[in-house]
Amino acid sequence: MRFPTRLIEGYRAFVDTRLPLERSRYHKLAETGQRPEVMVICCCDSRVSPEVIFDAHPGEMFVVRNVANLVPPYSPSGLTHGVSAALEFAVQILGVKHIVVMGHTHCGGIRAYAEHQHRLVAGDFIDNWMSLIAPAAKSVAEMGDLAWPDYLGRLECASVIATLDNLMTFPMVGDRVRQKQLELVGAYFDVGTGDLSVYDPSSGEFAPV
Repeated sequence: MRFPTRLIEGYRAFVDTRLPLERSRYHKLAETGQRPEVMVICCCDSRVSPEVIFDAHPGEMFVVRNVANLVPPYSPSGLTHGVSAALEFAVQILGVKHIVVMGHTHCGGIRAYAEHQHRLVAGDFIDNWMSLIAPAAKSVAEMGDLAWPDYLGRLECASVIATLDNLMTFPMVGDRVRQKQLELVGAYFDVGTGDLSVYDPSSGEFAPV
């Protein structure tokens, strides 16, 4: 097994350039542990790196990435729930003050759902996972006929809103939000332009930062 050459080169660049600047921070994080105030839930798309987009330093953000930046509704079934476990850790152990759900343009997961939701043979994993956005897809469908790019864009934004709604089904989240100890924020990143928009619950729209 060979470690990818590109990663070796990247690591060496990190050791030569960034590590010297961040060395004291890494020492402190190793000694005292992490205490990020922000949790970011975003897509695992390789074009959407929150650490890069928000120019973050080590220890500043607790990041969870998955297909289409989704969180399932609260369901303590006893089964393995990776996203829910990360959420529980961030809220109850780390005590984050902000949870940012960030969707993005040209999302492959959203496109796959839109193109394959009625196919007869489902995939082993992704179809079941993407079924989480079915309520969001229904709300977009109620807007009437949309051009394909507009439909996908609306669905990408709707998936962010659906995740914000699902977050509120977790008692540990809902309680802290109502007590003003935790804030939920929706965001939408344009891969092509780098523009970032934030969800405004009062208008139901995403507005540029």
